[in-house]
Amino acid sequence: MYALVEIKGKQYKVEQDTVVKVDFLSSEEGSELEFSDVVLVRTDSAVSVGTPYVKGVSVKAIVEGHGKDAKVIVYKHKRRKNYHRTQGHRAAYSLVRVKEIAGVA
Repeated sequence: MYALVEIKGKQYKVEQDTVVKVDFLSSEEGSELEFSDVVLVRTDSAVSVGTPYVKGVSVKAIVEGHGKDAKVIVYKHKRRKNYHRTQGHRAAYSLVRVKEIAGVA
């Protein structure tokens, strides 16, 4: 069984007892979260698609940690103008362990 969950505007495929890397959440490590924006639920026997969300279904999870991704280098250059700029960026993320998909019959 799996579910498609919308977290901070992005959709993630989650299963029970898996760790998902999502955009940074401002929750403390070890805190419990509940995501109610479930777009799709797939069980062994049926598929439930929401319009836009499946009613009565939520995903319960625990925040396991926070971190930063690898650096992405942005390089700008204009030829013959003596213009070049280098900039780096590291996106913050949170690791979330899915405890259960609640409300599925």
